[in-house]
Amino acid sequence: MYTLISRSLPVLVTFVSTLLLAGTASAVDRIELRDGSIVMGTFKDADGGKVKIETAYAGTLEIDQSAIVAMTVESDLVLQMEDGNVLEIPGLEVADEQLTLEQQASKSYAIADLTRINPEPWELGNGYNFGGLASFGYDSQRGNTETDELNYRFETRWESLVDRYRVEAFGEVNEANNTKNAENWTARARYDRIQTGNWYWGGGASAEQDLFADLDLRTSIGPYIGRKFFTDPVFALEAETGLAYITEDFVSAEDREYLGSTWDVHMQSNYLGGDSRLYIDHKGIWNLDEASNIVLNTTFGLAFPLLYGVEASAELVLDLNTGAVEGTEELDQTYRVRIGYTW
Repeated sequence: MYTLISRSLPVLVTFVSTLLLAGTASAVDRIELRDGSIVMGTFKDADGGKVKIETAYAGTLEIDQSAIVAMTVESDLVLQMEDGNVLEIPGLEVADEQLTLEQQASKSYAIADLTRINPEPWELGNGYNFGGLASFGYDSQRGNTETDELNYRFETRWESLVDRYRVEAFGEVNEANNTKNAENWTARARYDRIQTGNWYWGGGASAEQDLFADLDLRTSIGPYIGRKFFTDPVFALEAETGLAYITEDFVSAEDREYLGSTWDVHMQSNYLGGDSRLYIDHKGIWNLDEASNIVLNTTFGLAFPLLYGVEASAELVLDLNTGAVEGTEELDQTYRVRIGYTW
């Protein structure tokens, strides 16, 4: 009996191992590209025209959806199509750029009709997508010159398929030899109503103080119209333009109030890879009562992730005010290094 068991055991182990290996092999997802390349791995996600697949030899790859001619995914999926249909399927087969959907035999779909795979609830119209950033930078120098510099930034957004809320606040306080040489802050709140074709309209309000520019308080409120021109992670561009009622209260100069033309431009790119972000934020106000009075704020930045949602960033900020109070500079340049948490 012992001899029989000892002879049968290697055969049994081999048989079980073969079954496990076969099961593992069948679970491997497969993508075939136009150039004939085959990518094997584990399917992760599809959104924004990109398919993500995790491989054992090159990590997670992003593949343009337009480059795929065939694909096999073994796991259960939820597909969101361009016509608004949401399909729950026990796996995915793509052949000759067409989706094979047995339960949808009356209607066929091309892979180009696929908007995203496994969408989040908010992408199906349920609730909001919540995200944001909180960061600060601090520099202290001791020696012939004693300096202390603190800057901070907070921004958050709630976004659904029909509307979006955005709030941000930022500022800085600087001292040199126990004497302040910079103290300013800005707070903004905006509401957007999403329309078709990436257009939206909305209204916003802001408040700003810069004591060393003699500005005790600048407020702005008004409507705008905006559009997301490009949404690809390699290059995203969003712009807004509108009108606003603006008041400016100064510490010593005469106060002003006027109707202004406003604009806001945001550009972002992950071109450098590694979840890094190159970005430009530009905001402007043009005094329609005094055409030579223009206020511009432009931020050039690079942010890159560290770990667990923590990121570091370096920025160059240019503030131009052609209607600056006499005795103050029209242009301010600020260099910032910050560390923060994103969600």
